[in-house]
Amino acid sequence: MTTPKTQIVIVGGGAAGLELATKLGRRFGRKRHDIILVDRNRTHIWKPLLHEVATGSLDANMDEVGSRSHCHRWGYRYFYGELAGIDRKARRVNLAAVSDERGREVVAPHSIRYDYLVLAYGSVTNDFGTPGVADNCLALDSRVQADKFRDRLLNHCLRVSRTMSADPASDARVRVTIVGGGATGVELAAELFNAADALSHHGLEVFDRSRLQVSLVEAGPRILPALPVNVWPMRRE
Repeated sequence: MTTPKTQIVIVGGGAAGLELATKLGRRFGRKRHDIILVDRNRTHIWKPLLHEVATGSLDANMDEVGSRSHCHRWGYRYFYGELAGIDRKARRVNLAAVSDERGREVVAPHSIRYDYLVLAYGSVTNDFGTPGVADNCLALDSRVQADKFRDRLLNHCLRVSRTMSADPASDARVRVTIVGGGATGVELAAELFNAADALSHHGLEVFDRSRLQVSLVEAGPRILPALPVNVWPMRRE
């Protein structure tokens, strides 16, 4: 009688989940353990790079990791799906159905047995229930959101450029407000100006960084609060 392999299920293919699945697969391989990674995204890109994707300075297609090719290389299995629930008594993870953009079911609801379960589905931006945020703001939690921001930014720059071509005296500007003075917010603010410089050299000759107005809103007394206080004067400059 064949002894079942120890099954380790990791829910969430972000930085932590992907690294864990890779290390376990590399250490134990397919013979000793069955390592399964569950994620609703077919590719992974390191979240701290999303501000570069959002401004167009990074080609996500060059830096993202394809889940299926990666799991084949490192000795774990990848399941396309999203967590729907956990049956602790039966030791099973329940996955919801997955549908395509037309609403057609791609993956039916199913469950996976586990001996060990790791929940690593990460975090998302907290809007604290502020009215209007969900309808009018963009978060930066995924590549989809970063791509949406980039497309809106480029479209707005094109509209401003068209206005300036028709009326050189126009005060048309691209105004971006970033809420949150942590690493992502500060890096996004800086990268926006690099993006404006790139646009002015790639077809939008009448557009430059002077037409970009970026506001950074932070509730605390200083930006980048995770850094030591003694570098604060440098950050202000």
